[in-house]
Amino acid sequence: MPSIYLSPSTQEYNLYYDGHGSEEYYMNQIADAMAPYLTASGIEFTRNTPEMTAASSIRASNEGNYDAHIALHSNAAPVNLSGQLRGTDVYYYPDSLRSEEIAQTIASGLKALYPNPDDVTARPTTSLGEVTRTRAPSVLIEFAYHDNPMDAEWIRNHIDEIARNVVLSLTEYFKIPFVEPQPIQTATVEVSSGNLNIRSAPSLSAPVIGKAPNGAQVFVLGQYNGWYVVRYDQYEGYVSGDYIVLNY
Repeated sequence: MPSIYLSPSTQEYNLYYDGHGSEEYYMNQIADAMAPYLTASGIEFTRNTPEMTAASSIRASNEGNYDAHIALHSNAAPVNLSGQLRGTDVYYYPDSLRSEEIAQTIASGLKALYPNPDDVTARPTTSLGEVTRTRAPSVLIEFAYHDNPMDAEWIRNHIDEIARNVVLSLTEYFKIPFVEPQPIQTATVEVSSGNLNIRSAPSLSAPVIGKAPNGAQVFVLGQYNGWYVVRYDQYEGYVSGDYIVLNY
C-alpha cells in the first residue's frame, strides 16, 4: 500500500488576515481532517509536528521510504499586493514526472472545489526546498492566500472538503479506490484452511502483500465493494469480506 510523508506548515508566525489563527494552525487542521480519509483508503502516512521546521521535515521525510511527500501551506502576497491576490498553486519539481503528475492530479481536483477554478494551477519550481530536496516525489500546495479575506475564509469554512478532495486526488494518483472513513473496528479472520491473503488492491489478481491465519484479529479501516481495508501486524491492504467477521 502507498505511504506518504504529510507535512503541514510549521510557520506559526504567518497570521491570517484578521490575526485569528496562523498558517501552521489551519494547515494542521487540514492534516487532521485528511487522516481518517487516508486511513480508510489504505494510504499509510507519517506526519511532521508543529515543533519541526521545513528543514527537519525534509530530513525526516528523507529518512523514510515514502511514495510521496505532501506539503500543505497557505500563501501570502508581496507587501505591495497584500490582500489583493487569490488562487491555488500546486508546486512540483519540473525534473520529476511523478511530482508533476501528483501536482496536476491535485490541481485538477481542487478546481472542482475552489470558487475560481481558473485560478487553480500546477506550477514548476526549483526554489522550494520541500519540493526540490525530498527523496520522494513531492508537491507543495498553497491552498489560497491567507492575507486575502475571501481566500482565508474559504480555507476556514472548507477544512474537511479540502482534506477529502486532496485524499481523493491521491487515491487517483496511486490508482486505488477512495474509501469513505468509518469507525475503525476489530474483526476475526475465518478461513476453513490455510491463510487469508492480504492484497495490494481489491482484486483477486492483485499481488499478495501479507497473510493472516484463521482466527487472527485484524483492524478494519474501510470497506469497498465487498472488500475490507485491514491492518494486520505490519501489513495494510485489502481482504475479501467473505472471510471477515466483524466484532461488534
